[in-house]
Amino acid sequence: MTTETPFLGGLRICQKRKGYRFSIDAVVLAHHVSLKAAGVAVDLGTGCGVIPLILASRFPLVQLYGIEIQKELAELALKNVRLNHMEGRITILHADMKDLRSYLRAGVADVVLSNPPYRKLCSGRLNPDPEKAVAKHEVKASIADVLAAAEKLLKVSGRVFVIYPADRATDLLTQMRASRLEPKRLRFIHSKEKSAAELVLAEGLKLGKPGLKVAAPLFVHNKDGSYTDEMSAMLGESPVIPRGRS
Repeated sequence: MTTETPFLGGLRICQKRKGYRFSIDAVVLAHHVSLKAAGVAVDLGTGCGVIPLILASRFPLVQLYGIEIQKELAELALKNVRLNHMEGRITILHADMKDLRSYLRAGVADVVLSNPPYRKLCSGRLNPDPEKAVAKHEVKASIADVLAAAEKLLKVSGRVFVIYPADRATDLLTQMRASRLEPKRLRFIHSKEKSAAELVLAEGLKLGKPGLKVAAPLFVHNKDGSYTDEMSAMLGESPVIPRGRS
């Protein structure tokens, strides 16, 4: 069984009632990516395809690829692409991101982005739902795997965008530099104005020089629990979407 979520710009996105469902993480990531008019972008771990769909609505001439290792999610992403009549612009590939040669050639992408699994296998209880477990825990891919794939896919001076738990920011930045993806911009994401950061959005440049800028924080909710103006603009007519991967 699936449900349909409406989005700004008339997008229609189906996802399962049970199993992995996208969250605000994906929406925030998709709205912080900038792309050239006729660029190529690759979403590693695309889930139901929400990120390529948002990007396609924001950048009408960009060619997009969504890579998903879980067959049922890849099929759902393809269904969503067809539902929104974007077959000519978005390609969904059922593949392991670590096996680059099975899906794309090296150096093809201007931008690579990912909302990757964020929990180490030995940290906390593994989710009993297999689909959620792969999405949340480093079962099939670690942050090192994600960034290694990104580095191979990117052109020189191509950019990577990753959203990750704020308490693992050191792991993310260390691995970005080790993967030759120099961190260039950070933005921390808070539930409310006086709450601690829950997420961090990082942008890196392949073979870039050192030099990091930290943007003003993003607050998701007002004091009364409603969405802030910035968050509302991203979500449009969407219903309440959970923080973190459900």
